[in-house]
Amino acid sequence: MMFLLLSRSSIRRPVFSPRLARGYVAKSSNTERIPNISAKDTSAAEEKTLSSCPPGTILEGLNYLKGQPPVIALPDDEYPSWLWDLLKPKVYEDDGPGGKAEKKRLRKENQQRIKDQNFMKTQ
Repeated sequence: MMFLLLSRSSIRRPVFSPRLARGYVAKSSNTERIPNISAKDTSAAEEKTLSSCPPGTILEGLNYLKGQPPVIALPDDEYPSWLWDLLKPKVYEDDGPGGKAEKKRLRKENQQRIKDQNFMKTQ
């Protein structure tokens, strides 16, 4: 057997550059709200509220890079319409036996059956 001895000087390490390093933003103690960005009628916005926070709220934890301005919630009408449909369950049209809806249903039932069997094995 032949062993290759390497000295420490022959091993190259990447050079650390402080410009390339990113740091996390310190948690701000300022939790007050910034005034509303738009001057639209607020009574119409109260009738149909889609988001969980009012416009102008500082969203903590979304700006994790140093030196960035805080992320502020916008009014609901400034977000794209598809955003509000992301959490709705997908509905498949019934296209007969062997169709996509039946395959999804059978797969879900099979996964549940496997979970139940695995649970019973632990009892």
